Amino acid sequence: MKTIEEARRLLQSEEFMHIAAVLGGGEDLAEAYRNRLLCAIDSFVQLYGSGREIAIFSAPGRTELGGNHTDHQHGHVLAASINLDVIAVVARREDTTIRVHSEGFPEDEISLEELEPVTDKKPTAAELIRGIAARFKQYGCPLETGFDAYTTSQVMAGSGLSSSAAFEVLLGNICNALYAENRFTPVELAQMGQYAENVYFQKPCGLMDQMASSVGGAVAIDFANPMLPAVHPVAFDFSRTGYVLCIVDTGGNHADLTAEYAAIPAEMQEVAKYFGKDVLAEVPPAQVLRSIPELRKACGDRAVLRAMHFYREDGRAQGESDALDRGDFEAFLHLV
Repeated sequence: MKTIEEARRLLQSEEFMHIAAVLGGGEDLAEAYRNRLLCAIDSFVQLYGSGREIAIFSAPGRTELGGNHTDHQHGHVLAASINLDVIAVVARREDTTIRVHSEGFPEDEISLEELEPVTDKKPTAAELIRGIAARFKQYGCPLETGFDAYTTSQVMAGSGLSSSAAFEVLLGNICNALYAENRFTPVELAQMGQYAENVYFQKPCGLMDQMASSVGGAVAIDFANPMLPAVHPVAFDFSRTGYVLCIVDTGGNHADLTAEYAAIPAEMQEVAKYFGKDVLAEVPPAQVLRSIPELRKACGDRAVLRAMHFYREDGRAQGESDALDRGDFEAFLHLV
């Protein structure tokens, strides 16, 4: 933790510019990133006062390169963090209250003495805060005092860049630093984020979004054992290909489509259960192909199509990862 003046001096130093270039997405964006952090400190001071010691945290959004709706069926994904992130300026409190003010949204406040899920109303960001804190308490971390946090995000809500996962990973990193001496790994923090979203936010997401944000970089992940996912960093330099990944803000929003999202894993699992399994990764694709007439009657056409989607995407994600590992960018593009 630093005093606010110490933090400002550190951010304004030349030594910090290398870090700003990494987090901001390049040397030409480093100054803008530094100014964004300085502005976040100013906003924190306006909200919560200047006589505080603070720490600054960051968690990136993510993009899916391969493996659409495969993680919750224990399949393979290829994902990457992006140079759009959510940052937080944080200071400890002396009581058991956590207050988080996210730019553009009302302040969320919870008590560390009341960490049970709120299930009788539509979940809000407060439930994600409560869920992360509860998970740390379940792991034996002493949650004796709360904190104040101001956050500002470039990861547009409802845009498909996993703003909720970035927020969960951000909260996990804050709690890891304040309550656990940073002993939890990026994979464990991702799992805590998934727990908060599944149990507290009531959205049955897989683990890809949180993993891509928490681990960072481009990663191939095998979710055959979701408790111990196999993470393979992809050591491929995309900058040398002459291509860049462009993120376009179309103005669309899927924030209110939780029910539609939940139908996807539910229907995939319905097919798996027809064969006595929990997820599609446990069912050979040939077995599904042979049983399509019976599956259509038992599960419906859409569930069968979604099962076939899983197998195509699972193979595509593995093929893309293999192509990048051997440096065959053309093969990667063909698969995309």
